[in-house]
Amino acid sequence: MLNTTCSSSKQIAVALVGNPNCGKTTLFNALTGLRQKVGNYPGVTVEKKTGNFSGPHGELIRLIDLPGTYGLNPTSPDERITTEVLLGLRTDTYPPDCIMCIADATSLRRHLFLVSQVFELRIPVILVLTMMDLLKRLGKTIHAAKLSKELGCPVIPCNAFTRSGLVELRQLAVKYRKKPPSLLPEEPFSPLREATTRLSTATPEGHRTAARLALLEPCASRLSLYGLPASLIKEVVQEQATLDSKYVRWRYITAAARYRRIQGICSRAVYCSSQQQAVLDITDQLDHFLTHPVWGWVTFAFVMTVMFLTIFIVAAYPMDWIQSGISLAKNWVKSTCPRGDLTDLFSDGMMSGLGGVLVFLPQILILFFFIGLLENTGYMARAAFIMDRLMSRVGLHGKSFIPLLSSFACAIPGIMSTRAIPDARDRLATILIAPFMSCSARIPIYTLMIALLLPSKMPFAYLAKAGLMFSMYAVGVAVAFTCGWILKRTILRGNISCPMVMELPPYRFPLFSSILQQVYQRAVIFLKRAGTVILGISILLWFFSTYPKSSIQSQEDALAHSFAGKIGLALAPVFQPLGFNWKISIGLLCAQAAREVFISTLGIVYSVEGRAEEMTKPLREVLLRDHWPDGRPVFTPLVCVTIMVFFALSLQCVGTVAITRRETGSWGWAIFQLAYMFIIAYGVALVVYQTGCLFSLG
Repeated sequence: MLNTTCSSSKQIAVALVGNPNCGKTTLFNALTGLRQKVGNYPGVTVEKKTGNFSGPHGELIRLIDLPGTYGLNPTSPDERITTEVLLGLRTDTYPPDCIMCIADATSLRRHLFLVSQVFELRIPVILVLTMMDLLKRLGKTIHAAKLSKELGCPVIPCNAFTRSGLVELRQLAVKYRKKPPSLLPEEPFSPLREATTRLSTATPEGHRTAARLALLEPCASRLSLYGLPASLIKEVVQEQATLDSKYVRWRYITAAARYRRIQGICSRAVYCSSQQQAVLDITDQLDHFLTHPVWGWVTFAFVMTVMFLTIFIVAAYPMDWIQSGISLAKNWVKSTCPRGDLTDLFSDGMMSGLGGVLVFLPQILILFFFIGLLENTGYMARAAFIMDRLMSRVGLHGKSFIPLLSSFACAIPGIMSTRAIPDARDRLATILIAPFMSCSARIPIYTLMIALLLPSKMPFAYLAKAGLMFSMYAVGVAVAFTCGWILKRTILRGNISCPMVMELPPYRFPLFSSILQQVYQRAVIFLKRAGTVILGISILLWFFSTYPKSSIQSQEDALAHSFAGKIGLALAPVFQPLGFNWKISIGLLCAQAAREVFISTLGIVYSVEGRAEEMTKPLREVLLRDHWPDGRPVFTPLVCVTIMVFFALSLQCVGTVAITRRETGSWGWAIFQLAYMFIIAYGVALVVYQTGCLFSLG
């Protein structure tokens, strides 16, 4: 329903509109200060942010910070809110008397596309330029007066930190009421112009602008985002079908004409130094190489290889130091404290459990350092670009890449970031496959198994280790894409996913202080997790591994007689086809809380079981000594690979299950995700182990 409510004569409604990350919210905070309110739009989870500020003569101005958007053709629920508010289609929000369009001065050409669409709403527009200081450092200059003359609206350079331009904005918000001219006075493509005329005739006045925008929408699944009645959507689809049958790229003619007009404006109002032009030329050359269908993948593989080599080579030294420190601490505790359960709890339970996980902290931090480095330099966006080609072939939405990429750090924020995916089926498919991405919690398991599998003294050991770890990441990605392909063609069948549109940021020299701050934050999160979840499970596991006390002299028989041993022996028949003994089965059960608990579990189980002289040896050496009753080693190369494959594909994280339930609103999908990932992990691990045994590799 069209909102016919007008703002009061004593209150002026102003909307802030702009692309994501253009400085819009910073300006909102500078104008309103503490006089702001945050809530949700009715019926959706999109945040509604409003605030008040005063004009030069005490006028009350109500400011609304609309969600960031790249255009008035919405691709997500957030962008739909922006379009509906600007079109006056929301009864819960005042239609704006004036619109402040925020544009990043360093990317003016791209930002003016949205401005040109807003002009056609026939609402007074004030163009606010941000990032002017950064533009100056880049060797560029914008002539604000000339740009204002070209556009036909006020142009105010603004800096929220120095507060320059805020006074002019307050004055214009009160007095400026001139409607802007259209940058395209007439639709350049006559068949589209005729279709628009026919559609306008059949459309109520309040929906005409929305219908005109919907006509250019390339994805049928997004037509519902325009707030049109079903009858009008049917009219739009019919007009689109008529144009599609006669013309191939008719939608792009208007956009191309709009960009030509914008390019002409920028060429007359933006000045670029010769030095900056050389930088832009280098950027274009790099993009031509890094986004190439072949060389882009070669570069990506090289970057990943360097990252994993660094994880193994550089992290080896601090890992040895941490391991030595833990061994010295355990020796000191055992030699200083009186013998008894309390000493055993502290050394064999807490120190073995925590120490077994903390030793892998350097590798996790190096991983996050590389992720931050790739994001800071601008390469991560290029990686997203080349990956989008592959994802579109398996039926996944282009916007799925960012959540999947985030899941390499942790699946929980990755699943939460799927909110930006507009189609519900695409979003659910991404949620269901996100845990296949090898998160940082898997690194300790991969590292320990690779250390058992590949001796450090073998030729090209580090290269082989990096290649094996990279292969585990590749296995997870391959299975994720396969499952996504199956899901989108079975239970989540729907419309063809729309292509991803994203900005390729300029290449920048990395800001190491920012990267190190991110690494520090991840270290704090990891240590908090170690000090809570892992410590708690370590204490419980020590208790279950120690009690009930037994008079049996053999340490292994005594462990088998404990609570943990009985649970492990009960699970043994389930996992024995994978080559796992009952001790590994205990680790798999405990790892359901968090994957890295598998390492602390093995540390406790083998510490409780081990002889006194083995108590302070690295876990790798202790595991290599374990054997079956017939004398065969337990941790053979084949078993190590099977364990890695199982953990690469299984969902062993309670937090991920909980966040899936929250984001989908259903325990059914959370349980389905847990079950189908376990079945896949078990099945693939079974094939790997049994095939290896068939060829006498076990």
